Amino acid sequence: MLGAVSRHTVQITPDLLLRAYRAGLFPMAESRTAGQLYWLDPEMRGILPLQGFHLPRRLARTLLSGAFTVTADADFAQTIALCAAPAPGREDSWINPEIEQLFNALHAMGVGHSVEVWQEGRMVGGLYGVALGGAFFGESMFSRARDASKVALVHLVARLRLGGFTLLDTQFITGHLSQFGAVEIPRALYRQRLAKALEQPARWLPAPEGLEEEFRALRAPLPKTGP
Repeated sequence: MLGAVSRHTVQITPDLLLRAYRAGLFPMAESRTAGQLYWLDPEMRGILPLQGFHLPRRLARTLLSGAFTVTADADFAQTIALCAAPAPGREDSWINPEIEQLFNALHAMGVGHSVEVWQEGRMVGGLYGVALGGAFFGESMFSRARDASKVALVHLVARLRLGGFTLLDTQFITGHLSQFGAVEIPRALYRQRLAKALEQPARWLPAPEGLEEEFRALRAPLPKTGP
């Protein structure tokens, strides 16, 4: 079940949005054209354990094949716009113009980040989210070519591990995320882990060294001791 609080008259600013994330809340709109946002606080929260990530062998080969060019923070605005755009199987979106504006502002503040996947000069996949302390809040991803969003996710995880992050919040669980080891944890446990992660020093690394070595390390994750 979800907990949601309507924002009737309170103006959401970038600073208010960051305070909400630190408290465990995140905003969504009911549709692309909706004029109202809601704060969500799920009873069960999706996370992707960074030390229990599962990288399938076929995808590892794709990562190392050079089929895609991957960047970070190269075009945040286009990334969120494509996440919001209609696509087969997802004709509507919870990303309305207000959310787009707010997250572009967070990017300008240095806490909103994107990973972009390119093929023949065209962006074919990507994701975006927010980095605070050692926590990364994944918001949305898109794909216009096979494996493009998966490649973006693996690049995100590698960057977070190299940068010292300890929490990757996925908000909810999907089949797409479950195959990589995503799990649900109760709200109270999530808030405990969030509080600890927010105190953790970490750095977002747009172009870190050692990415290929990290991809190989992801092929053999550490033994899982729990979510």
